[in-house]
Amino acid sequence: MSNIKKVVLAYSGGLDTSAIVPWLKENYACEVVAFAADVGQGDAELEGLEEKALASGASECHIVDLKEAFVNDIIYPTITTGAVYEDDYLLGTSMARPIIAQAQVAVARKVGADALSHGCTGKGNDQVRFEGAFAALAPDLPVIAPWREWDMVSREDLLDYLASRNVQTSASATKIYSRDANAWHISHEGGELEEPWNAPTKQVWTMTVDPEDAPDKAEHVSLFFDKGRLTKVNGQHLSPYNVLVELNKIAAAHGVGRIDIVENRLVGMKSRGCYETPGGTLMMKGYKALECLVLDKAAFKHREQIGLEYAHVMYDGRYFTPLNDALLAGAASFAQLVTGEVVIKLYKGNAMVVQRQSPNSLYSEDFATFGADDVYDQSHAEGFIRLFSLSSRINYLNKQARKD
Repeated sequence: MSNIKKVVLAYSGGLDTSAIVPWLKENYACEVVAFAADVGQGDAELEGLEEKALASGASECHIVDLKEAFVNDIIYPTITTGAVYEDDYLLGTSMARPIIAQAQVAVARKVGADALSHGCTGKGNDQVRFEGAFAALAPDLPVIAPWREWDMVSREDLLDYLASRNVQTSASATKIYSRDANAWHISHEGGELEEPWNAPTKQVWTMTVDPEDAPDKAEHVSLFFDKGRLTKVNGQHLSPYNVLVELNKIAAAHGVGRIDIVENRLVGMKSRGCYETPGGTLMMKGYKALECLVLDKAAFKHREQIGLEYAHVMYDGRYFTPLNDALLAGAASFAQLVTGEVVIKLYKGNAMVVQRQSPNSLYSEDFATFGADDVYDQSHAEGFIRLFSLSSRINYLNKQARKD
């Protein structure tokens, strides 16, 4: 560590990373290059970021536009796995970390840095996600994690540190909520949410309309998928990122996509968070509705197993691993069948699939009808049931033999 000359810091412009810039220079006597990724968190978070980084002591600031790549290369493939962490969480924060870490390494190579740094705390998941990616992509670059080294423990400590060095910040001593935003979602922690018995107040939610205040008239939205990729919304062709932007706008207006969960962090503790994923909720529902048409029972069961495993791979920061590649490849093979249109009805926080069609559909009205038909002889079911339950019959006979 004593030989470090140049560090690339994952920089957000918030209180923590504003303090990390001068801290790195003082404690490592190194040049600090700030790096920020635009993953669709909004212009408000990026405005003035370069000026702020330079004012705090960074020699350069690289802001990399990853919006389309984030949706196209990370979100779309993840949707094909059906991954949902602990039944509810659509992995919004987790999904952004691999592409951010990858871009940070690329900047480090470009500027000739000999170390990487981040502002993740020692209690969270993100330190594992970032450093797991760094280990896979740049194991030769040491990682500096100030929160695991310095003796500052509070926002007041950080504010005092910056004030003593004449570094300006818009942060205050009171930070009610901790939020993380990108094109897919926004997360909220802290404040009243730290007590699981407290219901979230209206101040928590920032992306979606309160379902109680949503329109009294339902809205229908059409989604068209082509081999697993959502290409059209209401008949309009859009790029992956713009698909998500459009669906966020539509679903948020109806209060769709809110969840409030207590989850198991990778580091062992539980945390309570509220998440808003309006457009993503529609994308996941639409995709699964088509899967139900085109995948047979065995295929769908296997895809469900992929989703269960992949949720942990993504959450735990194991994106750059052979297991990740194998699971995505398996899901991609099923995705080739997922072509068709889905219509979703939005109303007061609810999103219900009401129409679906696919050229690859396995559903046949002729087979499923309760009326008379020429394609299925119900008497054939007797032999099937007898064979299907054969092991149960044999088990019973064995039990009777043991009693005798």
